[in-house]
Amino acid sequence: MAAAATWAITVDGARAGAVAIAAIGLAVAALAVWLLEQILAKVVMLVLLVALVALVWSQRSSLDDCAARVTASLTDGAVDDSTCTFFGRDVTVTRPG
Repeated sequence: MAAAATWAITVDGARAGAVAIAAIGLAVAALAVWLLEQILAKVVMLVLLVALVALVWSQRSSLDDCAARVTASLTDGAVDDSTCTFFGRDVTVTRPG
């Protein structure tokens, strides 16, 4: 029967290996933090831009609806209802024609 191969390590070798593994672990952790920071920044920017686009689209839609109502009212002869709001600011709707 053949003798089983044994793997022996010295105390100094174990210490050196532990230092190397710790150093590699710190480097990988630093890289992971940097990558996650980059990814998180991109995700946050994407969420903010999508929210901005949705808000502007909603305001645009509301402005279109209001402008159509005001234009219809001005066409019928009204003179006092000629403004709409866009992000809280008054927008004047002019009489058609």
